[in-house]
Amino acid sequence: MFLLLSIRDTLLLLAAATKRAYDGLPIGLYRENDELLPIILRHTEEDRASLASMDILQVQPGFSTSSLPIAQVTDGTKVEWEETRIWRRDRRRTVTVQANPVLGVTLPTVMKNVRAKVEALKMPPGYKAEWGGTTEDSAKSQKALLPGFVPTFAVILFILVALFNAFRPPIVIMLTVPFAMIGITTGLLAFGAPFGFMALLGAMSLMGMMIKNAIVLLDEVNINLADGMEQYDAVVIAALARLHPVVLAAATTVLGVVPLLQDVFWVGMAITIMAGLAFGTVLTMLVVPALYCMFYKVPSPKG
Repeated sequence: MFLLLSIRDTLLLLAAATKRAYDGLPIGLYRENDELLPIILRHTEEDRASLASMDILQVQPGFSTSSLPIAQVTDGTKVEWEETRIWRRDRRRTVTVQANPVLGVTLPTVMKNVRAKVEALKMPPGYKAEWGGTTEDSAKSQKALLPGFVPTFAVILFILVALFNAFRPPIVIMLTVPFAMIGITTGLLAFGAPFGFMALLGAMSLMGMMIKNAIVLLDEVNINLADGMEQYDAVVIAALARLHPVVLAAATTVLGVVPLLQDVFWVGMAITIMAGLAFGTVLTMLVVPALYCMFYKVPSPKG
């Protein structure tokens, strides 16, 4: 019984000594204005950063005024490395490698340079590598847009059909919108910008601008037809009459996003809107009248 008590007392003394040396023992409180700060007694930071002095750490037995080093009450001190915290992802142990792109370089550009090299690494059996961080968040954000895009597209079609009370004008408008990708692709290639999440948002916004311009033009065609014009003349005069307002609206929008070209985060959206809308304006004035004449079989004037 005496031996067990001695071992227990020794362990308590060792625990108290190491706690005092490394974690520290509260010995009082310091009041600073309305805050109470604990006063901690412990070794200096230099001593706490090294375990070389563990053997000479002083232990003071109870009811004694003298102390003795730990080496005299133990067989030795063995130090081993161990994981203080195990990180998990989806309940699997995970090692995370993080990096930030240098100033002025976008994440898609960095991914383009390192993705192939990283994915070429052969992982041991039972291991796998996944992209996280901003890349993962961007992919999730793009996927999150799809469930809302389908009903939105359906609502747009319903509004267009209700507006013109016909099916052919919405078809003409929707066939024009994809051609704007020519301007978007050209602009992104010219500026060396990637088609990221912000560029995708810009493209979705551009679709609304393209639809608006086409609606203005086709509505003018219907007004001319209501005034008794021939179909061919109604289309030509509508294109000429709507050219000025459509170009001015596009120019103000393009100039409005020019300041965003200086920002690394918004540059993709700015280029998408600028290049897509500039090219889309030309499409509105040329492709929409041509598609309208084709779908409505408008005869050309006899020369």
